[in-house]
Amino acid sequence: MSDRWQEMAVFVRVAETGSLSRAGRELMLSQPSVSRIVGALEARLGTTLLLRTTRSISLTEAGSLYLERARSLLAEVEEAEQAARGVDSLQGAIRLAMPVLYGSRAVVPALATFLARHPGLRIEITMSDARQNLVMDGVDIAIRLGVGPLADSTFGARRLATVERLVVASPAYLSSRGTPVIPAELARHDCIVQHGLFGRESWRFTRDGTVTTVDVPARLWINSAPGILAAAVAGMGIALATRVMAGDELRAGQLVQVLEPYRLDPAEVYAVFPAGPRPSAKVRAIMDHLGASLNQG
Repeated sequence: MSDRWQEMAVFVRVAETGSLSRAGRELMLSQPSVSRIVGALEARLGTTLLLRTTRSISLTEAGSLYLERARSLLAEVEEAEQAARGVDSLQGAIRLAMPVLYGSRAVVPALATFLARHPGLRIEITMSDARQNLVMDGVDIAIRLGVGPLADSTFGARRLATVERLVVASPAYLSSRGTPVIPAELARHDCIVQHGLFGRESWRFTRDGTVTTVDVPARLWINSAPGILAAAVAGMGIALATRVMAGDELRAGQLVQVLEPYRLDPAEVYAVFPAGPRPSAKVRAIMDHLGASLNQG
């Protein structure tokens, strides 16, 4: 890689991760080398691109403009190299972030055939039900589930799948407390609510074109989907889940669906990426694969 291309690549990773040391680890360079390369770039351009303090790194106005163009140029170089190698010779790493339960049960199993098809790629996965900062965490793609409009409108996004949501509870809980037959009866039940993905105290149901919104009494708030399912299986209340997430428990009889005649708004599964409306070839390839695979589930 020429000095200019190396400077550009190093600067982009520093700007995206907000860390000289992290960028160095990813690029297999020492932190002093990363600092020297960025300093040489700034000296050559005659402007400051990054503001450095002991705790953080931020972009100047010039740095923001350079980052946008640098990303575009590096993507074009990658496109040219991929075209020369051929479609089956994608190279490098894809940093993929996803929620814990949906990621484990739907996304990770779908990646086996993708990796077999592209031996030059490796995937680095981060699982968390907390929302990641794509730029600061250096994420190429984040898999996100949500109901309604996607919040990250400044990023590129592609809808991959639509998944059914349903209301579930354990047989033991229903035996003890009774089974609600209309949404209004949720008011006398214990409900389990998740922060983040579907955490809301109002649940919206539709039946025969009629919409009913119920304020549920949430006795238990949990910030992860595995925790929600564990609590529901333990008989601690009624919860929302997607059929993909709760499929194993439903098949095993640990959970049953309630209020079955009523429909909840489905959850949309999105791939969100920080590099603008046109992602790199390897990112497009994995999105194509996941779009086909997840819609089969």
